[in-house]
Amino acid sequence: MRCGNWGPMGATGEIFLTFLKLGLTAFGGPIAHLGYFRDEIVVRRKWIDEKGYADLVALCQFLPGPTSSQVGFAIGLLRGGASGAASAFVAFTLPSALLMVAFAYGLTMFDGHVGQELISGLKVVAVAIVAQAVWGMARALCPDKERVTIALVAAAIVLGLGSALGQIVAIAAGAVAGLIFCRSSVGKSVAGHLNFEVPRYIGAICFSLFTALLVGLPLAATITDSQGVAVLASFYHAGSWVFGGGHVVLPLLEAEVVQPGWVTTDQFLAGYGAAQAIPGPLFTFAAYLGSILEPGPNGILGAVLALVAIFFPGFLLLIGAISFWDSLRTRSGAQELISGASASVVGILGAALYNPIFTSAIVGPSTFALALICFVLLMGFRAPAWIVVVFSLAGSLVISAI
Repeated sequence: MRCGNWGPMGATGEIFLTFLKLGLTAFGGPIAHLGYFRDEIVVRRKWIDEKGYADLVALCQFLPGPTSSQVGFAIGLLRGGASGAASAFVAFTLPSALLMVAFAYGLTMFDGHVGQELISGLKVVAVAIVAQAVWGMARALCPDKERVTIALVAAAIVLGLGSALGQIVAIAAGAVAGLIFCRSSVGKSVAGHLNFEVPRYIGAICFSLFTALLVGLPLAATITDSQGVAVLASFYHAGSWVFGGGHVVLPLLEAEVVQPGWVTTDQFLAGYGAAQAIPGPLFTFAAYLGSILEPGPNGILGAVLALVAIFFPGFLLLIGAISFWDSLRTRSGAQELISGASASVVGILGAALYNPIFTSAIVGPSTFALALICFVLLMGFRAPAWIVVVFSLAGSLVISAI
């Protein structure tokens, strides 16, 4: 598949409406989103063929960032150039971002007894949903003893160091371990073929800008003592280390906003639980966090800063990698390195499941039972996440009334 040219082209309005429909209806997280994309883009509209779509998904899974949003961005780029990519991102992201900001503004209504029980229900459902994510990711990304070991070591590192630094160390250690220990267990086949006409100099600029911002934003925040720059640095940092997308962003964001005291644990988990009941990318959880940060900037400005900062690194890496993908993916060690890093994120998410999610939400036998029932509904009955959220809210009210 080829992208016709780097400049604006094609029906930008059609791209916007197509991805707006997906942003309003795509429930279920990044894996489900890829299924919705395939049905709408490959099967119905035939904007890309099966082989090209498989290769595009492989590229986005290889890179840090929100996988489904990166796939949507790339499809928009393929169909309509730079304006098409921007349209796809805005349309897919806007509905869930607005809902999360609305929830942030409505959180102040949850001060009474009933409100607190609803927040408790959101925290409980977060336990079940993250447990489901850990289980599913472990089966897919840790199929052998080498990668199981990498995941366990990563969890120990994060629990031992207890900071954002611990997560970086865990991912780096996992990548090195994958390079050393996973050579015999990682398949060598590569899917499909994509040829976006993105000049290599633009790819190099994007890689350079990604690195410059990753290093420069924290330095600028320290030098200027600006809270706004600190917010940009924190959310950009979280978006730069998310291998696998979706739920993996949870521990990274927790380290960036809860540990400094910008957001309380209860606020964090309540928003994360609410994010499960809406369509679109889970990364729009950042809009909720940006809205409630203390000290500011918060409100609409905080939401916009957080959203831009958390999505931007993944898109920079995607544009950079597109121009080098055919050679990059076949290089010796590339698949082993990403395999080890992916196993480490399973451990990082597992550590987050224990602390702060489980330790904050489970306060007795009744909340543990409710979390267990929610987990069974998700895993055994394949109930949609939004239904489980509603069940947990109702269950929390019932528990409080007993």
